Amino acid sequence: MAKIVGVVTTSHVPAIGGAIHKGIQHEPYWKPFFDGFPKIREWLAKVKPDVAIVVNNDHGLNFFLDKMPTFAIGAAPEYKNADEGWGIPVLPPFKGNEDLSWHLAESLIGDEFDMVTCQEMVVDHAFTLPIALLYPDMKWPISVVPINVNTVLFPTPSAKRCYALGQAIGRAVEAFPQDLKVVVIGTGGLSHQLEGERAGFINKEFDIRFMDSLTGDPTWATQYTDRELVKHTGTQGIELLNWLTARATMSGKVTELHRNYHIPISNTAAATMLLEHAA
Repeated sequence: MAKIVGVVTTSHVPAIGGAIHKGIQHEPYWKPFFDGFPKIREWLAKVKPDVAIVVNNDHGLNFFLDKMPTFAIGAAPEYKNADEGWGIPVLPPFKGNEDLSWHLAESLIGDEFDMVTCQEMVVDHAFTLPIALLYPDMKWPISVVPINVNTVLFPTPSAKRCYALGQAIGRAVEAFPQDLKVVVIGTGGLSHQLEGERAGFINKEFDIRFMDSLTGDPTWATQYTDRELVKHTGTQGIELLNWLTARATMSGKVTELHRNYHIPISNTAAATMLLEHAA
């Protein structure tokens, strides 16, 4: 049977790809952020996941503002990078896990989540950068299943709905008959706003409270509406829904093995966490 071995959450600021491409990870501006990953890489080397379910948001590659599904899942044999031009120019394609994708799609739709199932999908920095941060040699030892959550265009799904989606994903993984170790990656955020009167907005206090809640009180964020989350985190900070969905895939108590929080990177509160089932 398949098993979720842990959850990794991290920001996906496009400029991270530029820093990787230029080899400037150790410069003072970037070092505090990149220092957050060696412990996670050590954990990955020890646990050796087979598959990554990547909960992210599409930035207009597959879905533009005229067609924005609330939830979508990739069911393609592979996923190619279509970076917007700020990040790593060339990346090897990512191998899809079609069997798990179709199992998840059927299970989630059976649980009344209206997933858009995509047999073709390209991936942008929200997907590629987190995996490149975890596997910096750019050799992917895992297959992948992308899951898109709309955090771009209102109305967005509620935090409560995203938490329920994560729980449904967790149940579906546990029901998958193949013997697979699955890591769930939640990408984006934390607090940031890139435009308007509040451009540059960061809310460290809320970010830390949210990160704390993922272990101690995982449904804490579900008390807020989408507009309340934007008020607390900025228009783009609502990407924390991807983190919440990923966390909810693990039932029961979890242990925080690692976290990193650094501000600012490109007007963003950049953060990383590693969670595992509690002993």
